[in-house]
Amino acid sequence: MRVDPVTLRWADALWNLAARKGALPQVSADVDRLATALADARARALISNPRLERGARRALVESALTGAHALTKNFVDLCFDKGREPVLIALGAAFKKRRLEEENRAEGIVESARPLGAAEIARLETSLSPVLGKTLKLENKIVPQLVGGARVIAMNRMIDYSVQGRLEALRRTMMEAPLPTSIAATPR
Repeated sequence: MRVDPVTLRWADALWNLAARKGALPQVSADVDRLATALADARARALISNPRLERGARRALVESALTGAHALTKNFVDLCFDKGREPVLIALGAAFKKRRLEEENRAEGIVESARPLGAAEIARLETSLSPVLGKTLKLENKIVPQLVGGARVIAMNRMIDYSVQGRLEALRRTMMEAPLPTSIAATPR
């Protein structure tokens, strides 16, 4: 899930406050519970529905946070008071992103025409981790259009080792190649 800059700022504020207060593990668990509750498309639609009374939307979220830390409850209340319900929807993804940053890790996808084995994925993770400067964890996604090879997408970067990517690069090179300056006229 892509996280907008506003949600990232709000999540950072909650993360930093929870860390200062020594409540980060419990607040993280609360955020995970909230993300699970809002994983359902209907729940997300209800939370962001402006026609539904704010109190009803707040009650839906608070029911998922029974027994939550006071910081989490205050954060949720603040989001509703300021009309920032979309922050709650993406809060789990923002916390995950922050957790990965704190642990100097990154997640990505390796697209391939066929399923890759665990050893192949591990080899890619090992070879690309130094390039990205983080410990990389890849998930395999099958994309038959690649014909062969693989394409890795992580940290807003794409590293293309696919046959399709190489053919596209060759096509671009050929399109940019200058034409010969003199073409001999051939008799008819």
